[in-house]
Amino acid sequence: MTSKKGFTLLEVLIAMLILSAGILLLSNSWSGTFVRIRKTQLNQEITALLERKAAELDLEYHGKPIDTIPEEREDDFGSEYEHYKWKMTSRAFESPNLASIMTSKEGGANEMLLMLINQLTDQLTKTIKEVKVTVIYTGGKKPLEYSVVMYYVDYDKPLSIGGAAAPAAPSQ
Repeated sequence: MTSKKGFTLLEVLIAMLILSAGILLLSNSWSGTFVRIRKTQLNQEITALLERKAAELDLEYHGKPIDTIPEEREDDFGSEYEHYKWKMTSRAFESPNLASIMTSKEGGANEMLLMLINQLTDQLTKTIKEVKVTVIYTGGKKPLEYSVVMYYVDYDKPLSIGGAAAPAAPSQ
């Protein structure tokens, strides 16, 4: 009786199936890792560009009257970052209506307090400007936008008390 040592066709096919399943799982794992690494790099680039542009605009408008800040601006980052662009929008600060919080059904707030709150709200609206800076990545299937909002205060704007302008505090 002779003993033949070797594998049957069925054993070879099962081994090939197990091997191919392992290779498929490994390649999916690697491709998922590469996608996550690319997304992380993209987020890092967008965040760095957003921080850079916000700092540039802060240097440009810091200490200047808020009336000099334009309503809109936009541009790109040059050929070094060809898939990125930025835009800036600004608007007057919208303060919540504090007078409505102070009034109640039981009797309300006194008129002098309401007048002071309304003047404060009006003054905040005149001296604060909201600036939103957005970086847009256009290299993917759909654009990605990351934004930051900054608030500029015009400390040199005179206070208006009871409809009359009060003298501005000396700047240092």
